[in-house]
Amino acid sequence: MVVRTSSSPSTPAEALALLREAAPLTQCIINAVVTNFTANALLALGAAPAMCDIPGEAGMFAGIAGGVLVNLGTPTAEQREAAREAVAANTPWVLDPVAVGALPVRTALAHELLEARPAIIRGNASEILALAGAGTGGRGVDATDDADDALDAARGLAVRTGGTVAVSGPTDLIVDATRTARVPGGSVLLTKVTGGGCALGAAMAAFGAVVEPFDAAIAASAVWAVASERAASGARGPGSFAVAFLDELSRVEPADLRGRGEVAR
Repeated sequence: MVVRTSSSPSTPAEALALLREAAPLTQCIINAVVTNFTANALLALGAAPAMCDIPGEAGMFAGIAGGVLVNLGTPTAEQREAAREAVAANTPWVLDPVAVGALPVRTALAHELLEARPAIIRGNASEILALAGAGTGGRGVDATDDADDALDAARGLAVRTGGTVAVSGPTDLIVDATRTARVPGGSVLLTKVTGGGCALGAAMAAFGAVVEPFDAAIAASAVWAVASERAASGARGPGSFAVAFLDELSRVEPADLRGRGEVAR
């Protein structure tokens, strides 16, 4: 189900309006720790989540989805095979190379999947550096590098895959072969909620169903920044923040995104 309507550049505001109109079916092959939070985040955003990760079904389902996320957080043997099926379906897909570098199974799979040319790669700076062969990874899922440290690595991956690379941080860095965007803002409480980054990858897959990959990554990061800032303003801690964040995702309007995401061409 490819629902993208235009290859022309789209602003975050335009992308959100398109997503809300289309409610794209978004397939998530994702780690077991964050499945529920990610599904709820996609629903709040306005997309339709589907956690279809069974070999024999994953490739078939990817053929009817608008966007696909492959997240390597808990890459069981079944999920590894399902990922291979899904990325062969020619549907725009996002690779989230969780904790690549020091761990051999997911690192080998990430390099294998790169050959299927993801539309977007989303990770923290340490993951992007490791995937590009310029680092050994962070501390588990936590980055030990800054987003701008990964600029050259991200650009190299974008050239290699022909896609977009999004590096999460206090200011998200988004690049393709020729362009660079930065999306500042967001709350540090996102780092205290399991699934904040993984769900962002799913949001990029959902936006990738309605706009081009570079614009999709910017739009998702912009929505995450606005919603997390608003959620943090009334939260007492990570627990109340997580609930408020889902509420605020559903309340973000296109007009709220104007001015988010500066592109240098």
